[in-house]
Amino acid sequence: MSRPSFTNDNASYANLIPIPGMIPRQSSRFRGGGDSAFRTNFPANPFRVFTARQLDKIPQLELLSRDQRFSMKVVSSVLPFRMNQYVIDNLIDWGNIPEDPIFQLTFPQPGMLSPENFGRMADLIRGGASKTEIDAAATRIRAQLNPHPAGQQELNVPMLGDEAMEGMQHKYRETVLFFPSRGQTCHSYCTFCFRWAQFVGDKGLRFASHEAESLHAYLAAHPDVTDLLLTGGDPMVMKTRNLEDYLYSLANNPSLEHIQTVRIGTKSMTFWPHRFVTDDDADNMLRLLERLVKAGKHVALMAHYNHWREMETDIAREAIRRVRGTGAIIRSQGPALAHINDSADTWARTWRTQVKLGIVPYYMFVGRDTGARRYFEIPLVEAFEIYSGALKAVSGLGRTVRGPSMSAEPGKVEIQGVSEIRGEKVFVLRFIQGRNPDWAQRPFFAKFDEKAIWLDQLVPAFGEKEFFYEAEFRAMKENMAEALT
Repeated sequence: MSRPSFTNDNASYANLIPIPGMIPRQSSRFRGGGDSAFRTNFPANPFRVFTARQLDKIPQLELLSRDQRFSMKVVSSVLPFRMNQYVIDNLIDWGNIPEDPIFQLTFPQPGMLSPENFGRMADLIRGGASKTEIDAAATRIRAQLNPHPAGQQELNVPMLGDEAMEGMQHKYRETVLFFPSRGQTCHSYCTFCFRWAQFVGDKGLRFASHEAESLHAYLAAHPDVTDLLLTGGDPMVMKTRNLEDYLYSLANNPSLEHIQTVRIGTKSMTFWPHRFVTDDDADNMLRLLERLVKAGKHVALMAHYNHWREMETDIAREAIRRVRGTGAIIRSQGPALAHINDSADTWARTWRTQVKLGIVPYYMFVGRDTGARRYFEIPLVEAFEIYSGALKAVSGLGRTVRGPSMSAEPGKVEIQGVSEIRGEKVFVLRFIQGRNPDWAQRPFFAKFDEKAIWLDQLVPAFGEKEFFYEAEFRAMKENMAEALT
């Protein structure tokens, strides 16, 4: 039986202000009235992408030395690279490379591989090794880079009866993550990406599902789930009609009424804001979001922002305005990263800009223990100093952000501060989310370590043998392992 589409021209859209001269295939109701301040004409630019095979087709890279360009080729033979023309033309300051933060965010740098692994790949490429030899060496290196951190493959895959739910994760009681198969790429790749394994062409490393019916069946069987997060990759690379397959039932199926919140993780607000402005189904995407809101769902775009510069272009701001016009909320999140945003001033300006534009600052993360981590990592104490320094520089509306948060195996652990208790200098920690919901909000303490960069490098304070959750977590892992055998 066919179902009605969200993306019909009868949808009311009074909140959106039209952009003249755009996409004649879409509804004319988007082209009349509204505040003239928003009536800028954005041309419908074609999406042009470059991968590792086309690095030499990017003319701006001629500004770099031959050795620098070769280093990019070496690193991109192991870690994924994808770049689009909008980012090249609008976000990178080509007068400040390689130091420019957006250049660091998007282009491979030699320090992203260990010296040993970089040398191994460089020797193969210089020596004219075959593609088979290069790919085999790259695969061996990737296996060393913790491709699925925090137990994503071993601990997070849910079961429905005796069947493992492919392309899904269910780590926290209230929230299910779903990886739609058509959304397992991005408009451009971030060099720090903790889901880099999705993009290297190895199906054994990839989470993905094309089964909307399986998703809906799992959600219907779990009434304690309130939040669905579509993630990737980036679901916003998908056509609206494909997203509808997953989201339509949430608006009209009584067995899914308990799903209160629909989250969509995306970098498209910065790497391809045209998705919401000039793409041929941009208006249809906005209608989809609006329809979900009108059905009573809290719709949140979990927008990945790494630097205030990503919000400076006119089309990025127009995308923000149009998404907000649907009733959806934009919440920002991103990690603190060396070479990109490791200063309190950068984060404070980012949060101030977001509040001004109507975006809710949500999370500052600690960079995950995967991929090019060695290049981007900063000590936990430095991450906390950046966070607290930035927080002091913004108004109350900017202080909605939580962090610095580590998405670790047992849960999301926040660094709340550094203190001295009973004569011992300690990190004050707490769970924001835990595999056991009872762990949430419970403070605990670790010995201060100025070099520690992740939870597994911390040890309990006050002579304790282990943190309060560790025995229970070990039992959880044993039970999960038994269930999968």
